[in-house]
Amino acid sequence: MFNKNHQAADEPQLDMSRIPAHVAIIMDGNGRWAQARYLPRVAGHKQGMQTVKKVTIAASDLGVKVLSLYAFSTENWKRSAEEVGAIMDLLRFYLKNYFKKFVKDNIRMHVIGEKSRLDTDIQKAIAEIEDLSREKNGMTVHVALNYGGRDELRRAVTKIARETADGTLSPDAITEDTISDALDTAGTPDPELMIRTSGEERISNFLLWQIAYSEFFFSDTLWPDFDKKELERAIYYYQNRERRFGGRVK
Repeated sequence: MFNKNHQAADEPQLDMSRIPAHVAIIMDGNGRWAQARYLPRVAGHKQGMQTVKKVTIAASDLGVKVLSLYAFSTENWKRSAEEVGAIMDLLRFYLKNYFKKFVKDNIRMHVIGEKSRLDTDIQKAIAEIEDLSREKNGMTVHVALNYGGRDELRRAVTKIARETADGTLSPDAITEDTISDALDTAGTPDPELMIRTSGEERISNFLLWQIAYSEFFFSDTLWPDFDKKELERAIYYYQNRERRFGGRVK
């Protein structure tokens, strides 16, 4: 894994034939970015949404096939009502505006997480953007909203248990693929690269099943300041890793 004690090349020369197919990002540091500028936390979230736009386009231009963004976790409801409300208002705005622009750029939008707790108008906006982009064949963007890795696994296990109870699935037939196919990210490859911004070094309940063999890149950069150059550094680090998948190098 990469952290602040390691140095990446200032101008990484990427091997464009070895771009990770799936990049997942824990977008962290909005509040600290705002605090450092004596601004309210919502200002950090607004700037963070601008970064979502820039990084999504940058990832698509680099040839990433799937981008997963951790936007709002199941634990984030514990924040103040004011902050949660501001985040939801930002989400409404972006669903109705910038996310539709992504669709025009041939990007498929998909929201993962337990959507039933979100306000009805947000659920409708999500359904609309997913329907509009369903046939797009460019990069897929998973936006994690009211998402928790443990909750995702709970819902997957519940789905599988129901199928075994009604006789459509034999317990002996359950495989790792059965579980993967019951997850929110079904149909997409597991992340090859996981990025976390802001200097924190933990996975915070994100894609727990899917990141079994992911490479980790921890960036000191706060999410609102994250850009294409830092994304390229993360990919450069990934390309210089020796991926073993539990095996030995001969």
